[in-house]
Amino acid sequence: MKTVRVVAAIITHNHKIFATQRGYGEFKDGWEFPGGKIEPGETPQEALIREIREELDTEIEVGDLLDTVEYDYPDFHLSMDCFMCKIKSGDLVLKEHEAARWLAKEDLSSVAWLPADQEILPEVQKKCF
Repeated sequence: MKTVRVVAAIITHNHKIFATQRGYGEFKDGWEFPGGKIEPGETPQEALIREIREELDTEIEVGDLLDTVEYDYPDFHLSMDCFMCKIKSGDLVLKEHEAARWLAKEDLSSVAWLPADQEILPEVQKKCF
């Protein structure tokens, strides 16, 4: 099975977490932490900075690795490094996503998370609130 390596930004602000809804592809309409694929020659942190700049027109500060999620989708294995992040500059402009929300701890289950992103929620609840 093919392995896809991606990174995800756990962006926090005022005790809330930023979540985005996919606007395209097989997983359209599912909710996720923003991020994307790691390109050859990039570190996970560099990939995350690039992806957030491309997708959200925002500069972030990448902090500690929260966890790595290993998840088997039907057609591929996903390895997702999830990093704690803060906004340095920008307004989180949605360029590829359908919607976005700032979620408080009690609101985390109010959206339909993609399966791999759902795996990191217990860690997010422990470390981010």
